[in-house]
Amino acid sequence: MSQDDEERLEELRQQKMEKLKEQQQGGGQANQEAQQQAQQQAEQQKQAMLRQYLSDGARRRLNSVRMSKPDLAERVEQQVVALGRSGRIQDQLDEEQMKSLLRELKPDEQSFNISRR
Repeated sequence: MSQDDEERLEELRQQKMEKLKEQQQGGGQANQEAQQQAQQQAEQQKQAMLRQYLSDGARRRLNSVRMSKPDLAERVEQQVVALGRSGRIQDQLDEEQMKSLLRELKPDEQSFNISRR
C-alpha cells in the first residue's frame, strides 16, 4: 500500500467512527423521547380512568390531599385504577367512599405518650 492509500483508509475510518458516534447519540435521544412519550400516554390513561371512576367531590378531595401528601394521593390513584381495571368499581366513587379509601391507605400514625413521674 502506498502512503496515499493509507491516508485515505485512515480518513474513511475516522468518518465511519464519527457516523457511529452520531447514530449512538441520536438513537439514545430517540429512545429517550419514545420513553417520555410512553410515560405521558400512561399518565393520560390514568387521568382518564380517574375521571371515569371518581365523582367531582372525590376528585376535589383527592386534589386537596395531593397538596399536602402527594405520596398518599399517588397510592390512592393507583388503588382506584387497579380497582377499576379489575371491575370492582361499578359506579363512581363519591366523596364518602374517597374518605374511607383515604383512611384505609393512610399510614398508621405513631403517637408518643410522654408520662412524667
